[in-house]
Amino acid sequence: MALPAAAAAAYQSIANIGGASSAASSAAAQAPGANFSDFLSGAVKDSINSISQGEKAASQQVSGNGNIVDVVNSVNSAELTLDTVVAVRDKVVAAYQSIMSMPI
Repeated sequence: MALPAAAAAAYQSIANIGGASSAASSAAAQAPGANFSDFLSGAVKDSINSISQGEKAASQQVSGNGNIVDVVNSVNSAELTLDTVVAVRDKVVAAYQSIMSMPI
């Protein structure tokens, strides 16, 4: 039954993407000209940053310069971000397949 826990963590992670910039992104979302592709591009960039921070923290720990608590938090955040990206990808693929199987 780890799947519901992972899904809940993934949804929580996507809700927290952007961290402190969430107020700025919500203001940008209400601005004219803001569209879904801008939101998606920002979410992908935030995901990449989260994963790279996890990698940097892990490499610092390997070299002996990292704090174990920070490493665990960074790697956990990167894992949740990756789970979220995979879940979104799976939903997009399922939606595409559903559309393609519709009769004309």
